[in-house]
Amino acid sequence: MLRLNCFIRVAECHRAEVLAAARHLTEVSLTQDGCIAYDIFESATRPDVMMICETWKDQAALDAHSASAVFIEEVGKMKELADLKLETFQF
Repeated sequence: MLRLNCFIRVAECHRAEVLAAARHLTEVSLTQDGCIAYDIFESATRPDVMMICETWKDQAALDAHSASAVFIEEVGKMKELADLKLETFQF
């Protein structure tokens, strides 16, 4: 299995738009084959920080997710409006 933590640092003026993109991405991702878990977390201490935490069955499932239209569209929006940092763990 693969776990990804995507840290998102966003200015207050773009926060609502980035959160909307993350919510849409999460909703669709949860229906994709191989998705075990997908959720958004907001920092309790830093209003400019969010995190998407996702778990995938295997690399093939993650690759299909990364190539999906919704991923390309919504992650593209988030990258335009925020700084993203990705951590990947295999277990």
